[in-house]
Amino acid sequence: MGFRSFLVKPFAKKIARDIDRWSAEAVAAQEKIRNELVQVGRGTAFGKDHHFDEIHSYDAFKGQVPIRDYEGLRAYVNRIKEGESDVLWRGKPKYFAKTSGTTSGVKYIPLTKESLPNHFGTARNALFNYFARTGKGKWLDGKLIFLSGSPEMDEVGGILTGRLSGIVNHQVPSWLRTNQMPSYETNCIEDWEVKVAKIVDETLHANMTLISGIPPWVQMYYELLLERSGKKHVKDLFPNFSVFVYGGVNYEPYRAKLEALVGKRLDSVETYPASEGFIAFQDSQTEPGLLLNANSGIFFEFVPAEEIFNDNPTRLSLGEVELGVNYAVIINSNAGLWGYNIGDTVQFISKDPYRLLVTGRIKHFISAFGEHVIGKEVEEALLTAAKDENVQVVEFTVAPQVNPPEGGTPYHEWFIEFDQVPENLEAFAAKVDREMVKQNIYYQDLIDGNILQALKIRPLKRDSFRAYMKTQGKLGGQNKVPRLSNDRKIVDQMQDFLL
Repeated sequence: MGFRSFLVKPFAKKIARDIDRWSAEAVAAQEKIRNELVQVGRGTAFGKDHHFDEIHSYDAFKGQVPIRDYEGLRAYVNRIKEGESDVLWRGKPKYFAKTSGTTSGVKYIPLTKESLPNHFGTARNALFNYFARTGKGKWLDGKLIFLSGSPEMDEVGGILTGRLSGIVNHQVPSWLRTNQMPSYETNCIEDWEVKVAKIVDETLHANMTLISGIPPWVQMYYELLLERSGKKHVKDLFPNFSVFVYGGVNYEPYRAKLEALVGKRLDSVETYPASEGFIAFQDSQTEPGLLLNANSGIFFEFVPAEEIFNDNPTRLSLGEVELGVNYAVIINSNAGLWGYNIGDTVQFISKDPYRLLVTGRIKHFISAFGEHVIGKEVEEALLTAAKDENVQVVEFTVAPQVNPPEGGTPYHEWFIEFDQVPENLEAFAAKVDREMVKQNIYYQDLIDGNILQALKIRPLKRDSFRAYMKTQGKLGGQNKVPRLSNDRKIVDQMQDFLL
């Protein structure tokens, strides 16, 4: 055990004990947080507009705080940008996390002094908890890399503004910075291809022990490492590389390819961060799901996904959720977000403690015929078929084909980039279709009723999705390929990449 891991070990054990304590009392922690948020919120412009002085129960809270997206808070954010204090939270935010929205354009998500520990502190806790639970802490004694956006900041209304991953980079404590890679100058490079090449330069001969990032961009890094070094596997370059940290997408469709590049199976720690808050993290190497971050300045609400666009949807606190139900996540936070729909859906798989699976995005689904297929279902169907057939998938997206150009009944069209296209693509597609029938009863009804024909797979050229994301200005960083669309905007742009 090295010097750093030796020093951190008792602190890691304390964090694990704290997690055990608050996760066992998550419902009580949530009620306490709601009361604290309302107490502070009473002194804000938002709180006065929504009569926070009348809120003394959760029912009263739901009556005064409507569910909204960014557009519903934009007027308040604009007031902050114009220099006003005490708008959504006391004082002014310390930062704005700048992010792009599908309907709202650029969004400025406030981060306050009180909310910052939710972001960096939770990431730290997830890793230290891993150390405490497994006894594996050698990663602290080597070099760590977090493949992220640029830490460079602008000012908006006198408030430092940048990407969340860049802001979090500024929160890394000095004792850890000497382990952190890449250099600040390299991290500031905006062009992702140039940046990855420079990261390879800096890390090629380093003692890398932990690598973190969104899987498709980590794959790009691995491939360039091997190309430049002439090595067969990443483990040959980094023999002490022991843990992979990821978030943003389901790792399983990427796992086989990434582990083939590394040359061994690694422990992994999944995280669920968003610009609006750090929602959950993997707390166990043996139990499935992510632990809801129930004691970190966020009061969570859950709306059955099928009701989220209703005028008066059902709103549930943590103690009211049921297992296996698809919920939209609503947050109220000490960053001044109130009744905020983050656009994600989750299912709880345990209530002791509260662990969940991320099932998709509210806007990423297919329901052209009433089937309401979600991300979790397509991922599990493809993953099961790929595992059975020893097929490696690089990336994919799915859309409805309502008016087939060849005639006949409609179908779901899967655009897949394979590491190697299956020898019998039709048989593989049939297997994926059978798995989809198992995943979604409405899809099964449509197939059985001949409303839909079996899905069709369109194989794509190598690096198709990287090329597509580059055309969208979204190559690298925290950007992700949408796995599902209820229209054909994405797949229409993929036609040039068909094999």
